[in-house]
Amino acid sequence: MIRTILLLHIFLYSIMLSAQTGIYERLPITTGTKADLPSPAEFLGYELGKRFTEYARSVEYFKMLAEKSDRIDIQKYGATYEARPLLMLTISSLENMARIDEIKANQQTLVARTQVQGKDKEEVNLDRHPVVNSYSYNIHGNEASSTEAAMQVAWELATTTDPALLDALQKTVNLLFVCINPDGRDRYVYWANSVARQTGGEEPRDLEHYAPWPNGRTNHYWFDLNRDWVWGVHPESRGHTAAYQEWMPQVHTDYHEQGYDANYFTVPGTTPRNLLLPDAYEGWADTFGRANIAEFNKKGLTYFTRDRFDFYYPSYGSSYPSVMGAIGMLTEQGGIGGHRAVETEDGYVLTLRQRVYDHYTTSIAQVKAAARNRRELIDYSLEAWNPLNSKSAVNAYVIEDDGSEFFGDVLKMLLLNGVEVLQTKEKVSSSATNFRDGKRSNRTFPVGSLIVGTEQPRHLFVNSILSRDLQIEDSVMYDMSTWSAPLAYNLEAYSVTSPLSVDTEPVVWTEKQGKVIPLGSAAARAYAYVIRWNQRTAPKALAKLWKMEYRVRAAHQPFTADDGTLFPAGSLIVLAGRNLDRTDIDADMRKLAEGSEVDVHRLATGRMKEGMDLGSTRNFPVKQPKVALLVEPPFSTYTSGQIYFLFDWETELPVDRIRASTLMQTAIPKFGSRYGLTDLNDYDVLVLPEANNLEAVFGKEEQGKLREWLSAGGTIVAIGSSAEFFSEESGFLKAQEISKPKDKDTTAAAALNYDERTDYFGKKRIPGSALNATVDVSHPLAFGVKSLVYTLKFGNKALVPDANLESVGRYVSEPGNLLAAGYASRPNLDSLAGKTWAGVRPVGRGQIVYFMDNPHYRMFWRGPSRMMQNAVMVVPGM
Repeated sequence: MIRTILLLHIFLYSIMLSAQTGIYERLPITTGTKADLPSPAEFLGYELGKRFTEYARSVEYFKMLAEKSDRIDIQKYGATYEARPLLMLTISSLENMARIDEIKANQQTLVARTQVQGKDKEEVNLDRHPVVNSYSYNIHGNEASSTEAAMQVAWELATTTDPALLDALQKTVNLLFVCINPDGRDRYVYWANSVARQTGGEEPRDLEHYAPWPNGRTNHYWFDLNRDWVWGVHPESRGHTAAYQEWMPQVHTDYHEQGYDANYFTVPGTTPRNLLLPDAYEGWADTFGRANIAEFNKKGLTYFTRDRFDFYYPSYGSSYPSVMGAIGMLTEQGGIGGHRAVETEDGYVLTLRQRVYDHYTTSIAQVKAAARNRRELIDYSLEAWNPLNSKSAVNAYVIEDDGSEFFGDVLKMLLLNGVEVLQTKEKVSSSATNFRDGKRSNRTFPVGSLIVGTEQPRHLFVNSILSRDLQIEDSVMYDMSTWSAPLAYNLEAYSVTSPLSVDTEPVVWTEKQGKVIPLGSAAARAYAYVIRWNQRTAPKALAKLWKMEYRVRAAHQPFTADDGTLFPAGSLIVLAGRNLDRTDIDADMRKLAEGSEVDVHRLATGRMKEGMDLGSTRNFPVKQPKVALLVEPPFSTYTSGQIYFLFDWETELPVDRIRASTLMQTAIPKFGSRYGLTDLNDYDVLVLPEANNLEAVFGKEEQGKLREWLSAGGTIVAIGSSAEFFSEESGFLKAQEISKPKDKDTTAAAALNYDERTDYFGKKRIPGSALNATVDVSHPLAFGVKSLVYTLKFGNKALVPDANLESVGRYVSEPGNLLAAGYASRPNLDSLAGKTWAGVRPVGRGQIVYFMDNPHYRMFWRGPSRMMQNAVMVVPGM
C-alpha cells in the first residue's frame, strides 16, 4: 500500500513538473546551430538549466561567439584574485560594430558636452548614434542563473534574423558584463554540481538547497561585490567600473536572484530614493519595468514591482548607473538556494530552467525597449550630465591634505569613477560648511587641497558620494543611510556654495614610493630606523619586519628628533644595537621602504630633542602574535571577510581561519591539535567577527577555558554582536554593562495595526549612520588614528564606561551633536551619547578588545580601521 501511494505521488509530481515547465520549452535551447554559431545547448552538450555551467566553459563559449560572429566583440577588463578572466561582450549590428570605436568616442563626447562647456550640440550626429544599453550578470556567485542566461542572450543577439530584433541591434550597443563574480560563482557551481541528485532534489530540506559556509555569494575574500561599485576595493569592481566609465551607458540593469519563494521583481522599486536624481528617472524605470511585464503577461509569468528593493545606496549595480546619468535598474529572480528544482511554499516547483528563461526574457525585452526609446534616452542622459540641472546648491567640495593616511584612497576612488579633481597651488579663502559640525564659517584652505567641483558631467555622482548628508524620505531602508566619503575616510572636508577663484592643477594619481630618509649625517653609523605609525601601509611594514625576524619596538609617546622631525605615538623603532645579527640593515630598510610604500627615517643618535629617547624601556617591544580568526556559523561571512582581507591582503600578516566547530575540542589522540581540532593555547589573539549566537560556540565549559586562556595572557578582539557577548548580557563578564535605549512607549506599540509595525520598529533602529566620536590617541589601541572620528553605527547598543574599562573610543557626550549623517531617533541618540564604542578591559594578564561598531565596514569606512590592526598587532604587547 505504501509503495502504491509512493508511485502515485511520483506520477502526479511528474505530471505537475511537466505542466509547470512546459512554457519554458520556448527558450530556444534545442535549435542547434544558426549562422554557423552553435547554441549554448549544442556547444555545452546539455540544455541550459539541466546543470550549472562552470565558468571556464562559459568563457570558452563567449570566446567562440566573439571569434565567429561579426556582431560580437569580447574584452578582458581584469582578473579575479583567483586569476579568472573578467569579460565584457559588446554586441550590436554589423554596421555599428564596423565603427564601434567611433561610437565609443562619440559617447564620451556626449558625456563631456554640457551647456557650461558650451560645446556645439551638432558635434555628434544624434540621429545615427545608438543608445548604449548594458547588463551586469552574476555579481553574487550563488545567484547563478544570470550567467547561464547571458550565454543564451549573446547567442540570440548574434544569430537573430527577426526583423524587430535586428532593428533594435541597429539602434543599440549592448554591453554584457557576463559574470562580475567568477570566483564566487565557481565556488557555488562546483559544490552544486557535486551534490546534484540523479532523482532530483526538489524537497526544500534536501542538501542541495543548503550550500556550506561561506556559500558562493561573495568573492574570494568573502565580500559582497554589489556594495563595491563606487569604492573599488576589489579587482572585480575596479575592472568593471573602469570599463563602465569608458562607455557611460544610458541604460543598465543589474541581474540578481532572491529567495526561491519569491516571484520575479522588476522596476520600479520602493523608497527611499536618491532625491538628487532627475525627476524623469521614475518614469523611465516604469517604462522598462512595463516592457518586462508585457513579455511576462504574454507568457503567464509571475512578477511584482514597487516593493522590497530600494536604490538609495549608490554603490549597488542598480543605483551606480543612475548617479552616472543612466537609467539604473534591478531585476530579482526567485531562486537562491533553489538548485536545479525546488518546491516553493505554495507547492510550485521552481526550476533552474525557468530562472534562466526569465532572465533571458527581460534581457531581450530591454534591448527592444531601449531601441524604441533611443533618442529620448540619449536626451535623458544629456540632461542628467548637464550640471546646470543639478538639484544641489554646492559648487565644490574641498578636502584638505592634512597628512591623513586615507587621503589617497579617496583621490583614487574619485579618479577611478571619472571625476575631475583639481589641487590648489596657492591658499584660498571662502565661506564653507565644515563636515565636522555642519557649521558655516570663513575658512582658508592650504596649498595642496583637493577641489572637486560640481560643474562637471558626473555632478550627480559627486554630490551623492561627497555630500555630508543626503535628504532621506524614508528611514526604513534596504541597506545603510549614509556613505559620505569624507566621513568614511575621516577627512577634513568642506562644502562651498560660491565659486572659488584659485590657481589649480589637475590631479594625476601616482603610487607612493617609499624611501629611507637620513636624519643627521648619512655617513654616520645608524643608531635606529623609525617608521611613523600613521602612514597608510605602516602595519604592512611591521608584518614584513617580523617576517625578516627583526626586533621592533613601538613608541609609547610622541617624540621629536634633533632636527625637529615629529614622530607620533606608535611609531616603529628598529634599534640597530638590538639587531646586531643583521648583516646589512641599511639594505634591508631600503627594501622595506620600497616594498611597503613607507618612509623609513634613519637616525644616527638615540637621544631625542623632546620625548623619550629611542632606547627607553617605555618604548615597548611588539612581537608577532599567533592569530586565530573564527569563521563558519554563527559568524558573519561579511565581517569575517573584511578581517581576512585586512590582514591577509592589505597587511600581509598571517591569520589562521579557524572553524568554530573545531575550537577547544579534544585533540585527536596520537596526532594532537596540529592534525586534529584546535587548541586555543596555540594562539595569542582570538578574533571574533559578528555572530548571531555566540553561545553556540562558547558553552559553559568553553567559557571556563576561555577565561583561563584570557587570564594567562590571551587577547580577544570582538566586533559588534560578539562584543556584546563579553558583558553582563551573557553573564560572561558581569562587570561590563551594555547600554541600550529603554522603550517607554510600549502602550503605543501595543496599539499598532499590523501594517504599521514595520515602519514603527524600523524607525527605532539605526540603519548605518555616522556618529561623531572621540578617540584617546594616547592609548595603543588608537595609535595612528585621529582624535576625532566618524564611527558607523548599526543598532543602538554601547558599552557603559567604568573605572576598569579603558574607554578608547567614545561617542560625543551631547546628543544634539552626536549624529553626523544618516538617521537616528532622539531616544537612540540620548542613550548612546557619552558611551563607549571601542575599549579594552584587562582580564588577568590578558584583555578583551571591544568594537561595538565595525571599524572597517566593507573596507571603505576606514577612518577608525587602524584600531583593528592595533588590536591584533600592538595591544597584545602592551
